Amino acid sequence: MKRPEWVAIADRLARPVLSAASEGRLKEALCLEHHPDAHPGRLATASLEAMGRTLAGIGPWMVADGIDDGEARARDELADMARTALVGQSDPADPAYLGFEGPEQQTLVDAAFLAHGLMRGRSALWDPLPAVVRERIHAGFRALRDRKPYFNNWLLFSAMTEAFLSVTGADPDPMRIDYALRQHESWYLGDGCYADGPRFHADYYNAYVIHPMLTDIMTAVAGSDPGWDAMSTRQRARFTRAAEIQERMIAPDGSWPVIGRSIAYRCGAFQTLAHAALLRMLPESLPPAQARCALSAAIARTLSASESWREDGFLRVGLAGAQPGLGESYITTGSLYLAACVLLPLGLPPTDPFWADDDQPWTSVRIWQHVEDAPADHALRDDGKLD
Repeated sequence: MKRPEWVAIADRLARPVLSAASEGRLKEALCLEHHPDAHPGRLATASLEAMGRTLAGIGPWMVADGIDDGEARARDELADMARTALVGQSDPADPAYLGFEGPEQQTLVDAAFLAHGLMRGRSALWDPLPAVVRERIHAGFRALRDRKPYFNNWLLFSAMTEAFLSVTGADPDPMRIDYALRQHESWYLGDGCYADGPRFHADYYNAYVIHPMLTDIMTAVAGSDPGWDAMSTRQRARFTRAAEIQERMIAPDGSWPVIGRSIAYRCGAFQTLAHAALLRMLPESLPPAQARCALSAAIARTLSASESWREDGFLRVGLAGAQPGLGESYITTGSLYLAACVLLPLGLPPTDPFWADDDQPWTSVRIWQHVEDAPADHALRDDGKLD
């Protein structure tokens, strides 16, 4: 797929969410699909969840340079919808309020994705907001400090909102950032992979949460603490290696192993590869156009099936179609929009090699279909060299 096809998918994903949100009716429009055992409180956060994850995925596109007029019109319309939505969603007196205060633990998660999206698309999504709206969102993020995250990747959710407060000049709590970064440093297993807390999980949470948030939190606080900067240097090498591994996981037909929790996030499983492409941090062994083709295959495999979409344009629970059994008790319609995070390279200009270079077969196509010779893969050592 080329850039226009990616733009069409971004619009298809984001428009139902942002259109409903801008009109103050997102809660009703979601018509939540969820597990029969879902906790009622979990359902209460679905609007924030859908909004945050959508913006986390399309945030870089909102600030992309050099795009043509047609793309810019569609993009800018979505950005306007997002800003309009945030005015009401940040107001506790508005029925559309996203509800940062309250007892729900899940709000930590969903607010972090919103902060990530606002950080990634800051000049389009945050800076133009009225001062009163920005302060309401700041206050909402500070209100999350009365909740303790679980001792796993959730530490990064608290750190992400604090990192956002830091980059927008709003008195962050550096301890929450420091704790998350140091714990994840202790949970590093090797070869670009982190445990999710004290134990390893065979799933895609290194891509759903850990690598993207670690990388952007460290970038946000760069220069403010020598210890964090040292961790950031190590994280950059780990992040690049993780992206290299992800590209090798995409099969010739665009599928990948169906393992672990939250598989209904679909192609969001490849956020690390997409993020590395956006940041131009792919390994030398992986040309940007090759990454584009691999990601395109994963996107097509999960989002081209008509059964993946409701008639009103919202996603259904599943991986390659409607497969509600793949949704855990914490999965709702709002959860599914983490799939948008595969679209991060739309933040690159159309002239970037990721978009401009000719199609290139990805690793599994070269090995399994073309039966090409190729260099053997090597693990990343702790000293940054390959082993």
